[in-house]
Amino acid sequence: MPSPYRALFAAPGSKGFAAAGFIGRLPLSMMGIGVVTMISQLTGRYGLAGALSATIALSAALIGPQISRLVDQYGQRRVTRPATLVSLAAAAGLLLAASLRWPDWVLFVCAAGIGSVPSVGAMVRARWAALYRGTPQLHTAYSFESVVDEVCFIFGPIVSIGLSTAWFPAAGPLLAACFLAIGVFWLTAQHSTEPEPHPRKQYGGGSALRSGGLQVLVVTFVATGAIFGAVDVVTVAFADEQGHKSAASVVLALYAAGSCTAGIVYGLLRFSGPPARRWLLGICMMAVSMIPLLLVGNLPFLAVALFVAGLSIAPTMITTMALVEEHVPRAQLTEGMTWVSTGLAIGVALGSSVAGWVIDEAGARAGYGVAAVSGAAAVAVGFLGYRRLNRPVPGRGGSVEQHNEHEERHMA
Repeated sequence: MPSPYRALFAAPGSKGFAAAGFIGRLPLSMMGIGVVTMISQLTGRYGLAGALSATIALSAALIGPQISRLVDQYGQRRVTRPATLVSLAAAAGLLLAASLRWPDWVLFVCAAGIGSVPSVGAMVRARWAALYRGTPQLHTAYSFESVVDEVCFIFGPIVSIGLSTAWFPAAGPLLAACFLAIGVFWLTAQHSTEPEPHPRKQYGGGSALRSGGLQVLVVTFVATGAIFGAVDVVTVAFADEQGHKSAASVVLALYAAGSCTAGIVYGLLRFSGPPARRWLLGICMMAVSMIPLLLVGNLPFLAVALFVAGLSIAPTMITTMALVEEHVPRAQLTEGMTWVSTGLAIGVALGSSVAGWVIDEAGARAGYGVAAVSGAAAVAVGFLGYRRLNRPVPGRGGSVEQHNEHEERHMA
């Protein structure tokens, strides 16, 4: 590992929360695709599989920011453990209902309950921000976390799809639930690196989403999430059509590997100039990379196209987190980061659901059109909101006290 990354772990406790965060985030890449694989094996209905995966993502999008707001106010341990228990109970219900062929509505109720899972990635990034705020190491830390995200997306689908196809259909989602329990409870057991909670009275309440810059990021990432959701579902279906369904995990892993490679390199670089410009360039590159998918005719070509497409993901996500810190108060950082994940989750819900319907009606290759249209929408929103992102916002990213002083001067 290059020296800038090694230097991150000089801080006491950093290795522990980074490791726990890795395990706790594996379910993010395993649960949705595991449910798609499980349901498609048990019923052969990709529309139902995509709709259930979308329900999980949409539920997380609605519940996640509320959980993170409570985390900012009361601390990670007090909030995330009960939320995780609810999610685990719902996951157990979904696996049981699917195996016993219970009515579809039961599956959807359980899928909605899984959405109470806390945002482990946002909590880990908040710990890095507490350690390195205002230093160059924070850029490296965010880059490292984006690489961890992509490593999860490399190995998560391989393990989830592989177990569900080679062992029994529910094996992938079951292991995802186990990883969630281990990761969250290990992370919240580490008190020394947990950010201090900020009671609501310290920043006047309200949602971090009042920030205009954050609104642009969230809406853009709805379209970006639709790309990810569509690519996941369509790739599984395309591999199935080619007679190699289990190969979908390897192809999706190459998608994540491209992002991981770019993230490692990006973390070693130092940039000048406004991050909003780099962010917009990343959004454009993601959109353009969807065009070759419309021409795929076999799995090797698809694998190469997805690897190239993945090169723009991690740099865009790293810059996004830097922009979140610029546009929300420190006391609401976990919530602000979760809103970005919420935008992605809503997009994944839309993308996977629409793609599943397109697959059922027109075949797998046509499903990649959903990803291409979503990329074009992301570019349009990014250009329309660019001025908001490029506008400096006083009092953002500073201490709670600095933010309060800014608010008091404004009120005076």
